[in-house]
Amino acid sequence: TATLVAQETVEYALIKQPNKMCGGIEYEGTKIYFPHPEARLPVLTKSGNVTWVPWGYRGGDRMPKFPSGGWARLESIKSGKWIAWHPRPVLIACNRFMEKDAEGTSHWIDVDPHMMIQGLIAERHDRQLVYVVTESPPTQYASIHDRYPRLGRVGKGNV
Repeated sequence: TATLVAQETVEYALIKQPNKMCGGIEYEGTKIYFPHPEARLPVLTKSGNVTWVPWGYRGGDRMPKFPSGGWARLESIKSGKWIAWHPRPVLIACNRFMEKDAEGTSHWIDVDPHMMIQGLIAERHDRQLVYVVTESPPTQYASIHDRYPRLGRVGKGNV
């Protein structure tokens, strides 16, 4: 279904590890890295098109306060602490994403063409930001990082 995330509630969690998870996404040959202050992610619209939405919040500007970082833990989402940001689930288009391990080595992971990354749009005062929803990694990637983007299957009725 279109709601891969419970729409009514979402929370953020600061990622305290020096190696941020899902630090990059590649879409149609374009690589987007979270550390870039102008990073935008390709979000699938209901009509099937892609719109580019700013990725997360880095602080230090005059924009209304948003959760810091670019990720939202699934456990936090389910606990209902993002209400103030009027969250809604979205799908982030990508061909692959990048995780860094504890040593800082980048690992690019291909995404099945029928899958997308689950995201959430946070909104405040007419401003929208997208966050990557994370969960525990599949066993084969647990040695790289303890968080992993939640993937959703693309199909009829998913958007």
